Amino acid sequence: MATETIERPDVDERTEDSTDIPKVFHYVKKDKIAESAVLGNHVVALCGEVFPVTAVPKPGSPVCEKCKKIYNKMRQS
Repeated sequence: MATETIERPDVDERTEDSTDIPKVFHYVKKDKIAESAVLGNHVVALCGEVFPVTAVPKPGSPVCEKCKKIYNKMRQS
């Protein structure tokens, strides 16, 4: 009985979207961030986007423009 070896090409099949680092960060309630990070629950951002927290923003990280506008309006009230 002979066995065959199938060659696997050296191709990186990951795409840009497969990383869990978001392109922009959103404004979310503080207490929901920790809960999502620990339990994996989804959070709802000010702009309405729903997602699980997978990364922590660093100073200078890009912020969702919709979230930023809503947050600024809330602060003015």
